[in-house]
Amino acid sequence: MKILFAGTPEFAVAPLEKLHNDYEIVGVFTQPDRKAGRGKKLTPPPVKVVAEKLDIPVFQPTSLKDQQNTIRDLGADIMVVVAYGMLLPQPILDIPRLGCLNIHASILPRWRGAAPIQRAIEAGDTETGVSIMKMELGLDTGPVYRVLKTPILKTDTSASMHDKLAQLGAQGISETIEQLIKHPDLEYSIQDDTQANYAKKITKQQAIIDWHSNALEIDQRIRAFTPWPICQTNHNETRIRVWKAQAINDKTSAKAGEIVSINENSIDIACGEGSILRLLTLQRDGSKQLPIPEFCNGYPLKLGDTFNSPDS
Repeated sequence: MKILFAGTPEFAVAPLEKLHNDYEIVGVFTQPDRKAGRGKKLTPPPVKVVAEKLDIPVFQPTSLKDQQNTIRDLGADIMVVVAYGMLLPQPILDIPRLGCLNIHASILPRWRGAAPIQRAIEAGDTETGVSIMKMELGLDTGPVYRVLKTPILKTDTSASMHDKLAQLGAQGISETIEQLIKHPDLEYSIQDDTQANYAKKITKQQAIIDWHSNALEIDQRIRAFTPWPICQTNHNETRIRVWKAQAINDKTSAKAGEIVSINENSIDIACGEGSILRLLTLQRDGSKQLPIPEFCNGYPLKLGDTFNSPDS
């Protein structure tokens, strides 16, 4: 079984490594190197780094429009796509004998689109998973061969769910290909479009905390936006990023954003509907993320102080 792989970020690395162990990878398509970091150094995508270590040919076109002959010449039986970052035109979808498969990080048709992990946590979903899908021209609309599910814990962030789902994706894609080898007409499920919703791309502006929101909603957004773009607020003119927090059951009549309690290891903030958010790990500009005791040693806070939105 010859496989052509297309993927770019860290999420695609575990599936690539798993497929390399189980099958023959004839080539890897990934995004071009991009400038990254403070020094804007040209940096290869994670998939390229791993592919080169595994001695797999790497292709980095800026467009797939003129790649049909290259893909056809590689002679792959199947193409696996994981967060590649480019839509595959129909002529390319038609080339592999067994079609093109995609690993999508949600239980389709819920959370089609660019940020399924973050949006599932932000929405308060109690479970998510990966869907192994036969690709078609629509955005994450293809029929689904296999779904692997996992709970979303109240402590999970996008970072922790990313790692869990990457491993599930590696498992799911290998098992699906194994079944396709035995049964090329393997059954699949057609998605119910009426149940679909869209996971919009995350923006930095969405990470600004609105303290008038319910504490549970803020907690979910903080976890969804960790490790990027990190939820933030202002204390006077100082920007503070919130890395870890927890909605608690206590109630308060204080105004939204006000510090209502300073404890040994936490700070309680009033939120909308009288709810309270317990802050556990913070970071101010020019410093690193710190647990509350260490943070307050360098940046004292007091009862009655108020957090506000940077643009308010």
